Amino acid sequence: MKEIRPEKKAILAEIRGLIEESSYMILVGYKGLTVEGITDLRSRIRPSGARATVVRNKFLERIIGDLGWSGAEGLVDGPVAIITGTGDVAAISKTLKAFATETKIMVIKGGTMDGAVLSAEDVDEMASLPTREVMLAKAVGAIAAPLSSIVGVMNQKVSSLLYVLKAVESKKNES
Repeated sequence: MKEIRPEKKAILAEIRGLIEESSYMILVGYKGLTVEGITDLRSRIRPSGARATVVRNKFLERIIGDLGWSGAEGLVDGPVAIITGTGDVAAISKTLKAFATETKIMVIKGGTMDGAVLSAEDVDEMASLPTREVMLAKAVGAIAAPLSSIVGVMNQKVSSLLYVLKAVESKKNES
């Protein structure tokens, strides 16, 4: 195999580090998207802590091969940018889906999440999921609902006991 020049090794190391530090990577095809369009995309995903990086296909193919993500090689076709981050992947998926729908140019190709290869359909499915905050709120509600029922039952039992004691007291006072 041909020796890689030091500057290309540095670029590969930087991209690989970016991918390895992220919990997800979504590949998007941006063929036909203007510089202003890419800038708009970057500004939309920035609040979620994500980052868009344009990467040469050969570099990305090499990194995917090194990381052993079989099946992801087919996602690298045409001009590709990677969206990486550690935040809420559902929120990023929603943002990317909305952007792709608006521009009708950008295409979500797939990606990876925690080492698992995702198809474009998987990313689309994640876009339909509620955000992390909504799911946490639902979980807390599901946990709190039985507890509030128990509190209500206990409160009724204490109230019943108080009514009985009041009745006994009033009966003794009548006597």
